[in-house]
Amino acid sequence: MASPSLRQFDIFAQMVASGSIMDCARMLGLSAEEVERDITSLEMRLGYRLFDRTVAPARLTPAGRKTAQVMALLSQGDAESFARDAATIESAIPDPLPAAKAPSHGRQMITLAAPAPVFGHFQDALAAFEEANEDIAIALDLNVQFAEDAAAALSGGRVDIAYFYALVAPAAFPSRYGWSEQLNLYVGEEHPLVRYATVSRDDLMATSMLAMDRHNGLRHVIDDALAGGRIILGRAVLETDNMFDIIAGLRDGLGCFAAFGPMARDLGRMSGIRRLALDAPLPAIEVRQAVNESAAGKAGVQALADYLFL
Repeated sequence: MASPSLRQFDIFAQMVASGSIMDCARMLGLSAEEVERDITSLEMRLGYRLFDRTVAPARLTPAGRKTAQVMALLSQGDAESFARDAATIESAIPDPLPAAKAPSHGRQMITLAAPAPVFGHFQDALAAFEEANEDIAIALDLNVQFAEDAAAALSGGRVDIAYFYALVAPAAFPSRYGWSEQLNLYVGEEHPLVRYATVSRDDLMATSMLAMDRHNGLRHVIDDALAGGRIILGRAVLETDNMFDIIAGLRDGLGCFAAFGPMARDLGRMSGIRRLALDAPLPAIEVRQAVNESAAGKAGVQALADYLFL
């Protein structure tokens, strides 16, 4: 468990296998508090709940079950580690937790690519669509983050529908605007900038930065948005995917952290953390949808693409 992502992945796999925080902690040689912290941190990064921990044993949510089948999200594109980790996850899913529907004879498979927080946005809609269309099964690809990722996945025929983050509409292929996520900056409530009525670009240049790991796709989206807004922050004093470390760093006054989407909403509700009042808004990050032209005529693809806009 050399990095936060791999640590959280190992804990997630063991939680799936054991269904119990206490059993998971004992098997991994961790405390129950560490297991709870890392699962919650992973859920914050993804933007949705993985487990229903109000019942015993803890059960995967529908979104958690889907995620267990596509843990390429945490492999960060490394085929060898994904093959190993996906096998670990698959073997860990116990019989009482039914797997997502597998396509049977005559059943149409639609592959949808989206960043994990975007999947969290319409997970209920996907479940409802599958339930209403028994001849269709939906597979997920959580590797797509940017327009370049979507273009490669669509042109290669890997996916039928792709959602991706963008600051502007890409010119290379057609897409349609879904919604925007506002980028905000957060600090601890004792940070000096909290006392400012408005915070300027010059103020931010002298402010240390907390950021996600450089290999995390969301980090690149955020960096591009900051650059588009002509925001230059001070040096990074913490770079990690462990959200509890980020939260602790904010509360300790180490610097500011940029976030959008479900992660920003979670931070905005936390005690000891404040959103900076900037003198000009940061660029919004668009969520866009594109449909594979060769799959547009495939049964159900355009219907699903339109349904997700309802």
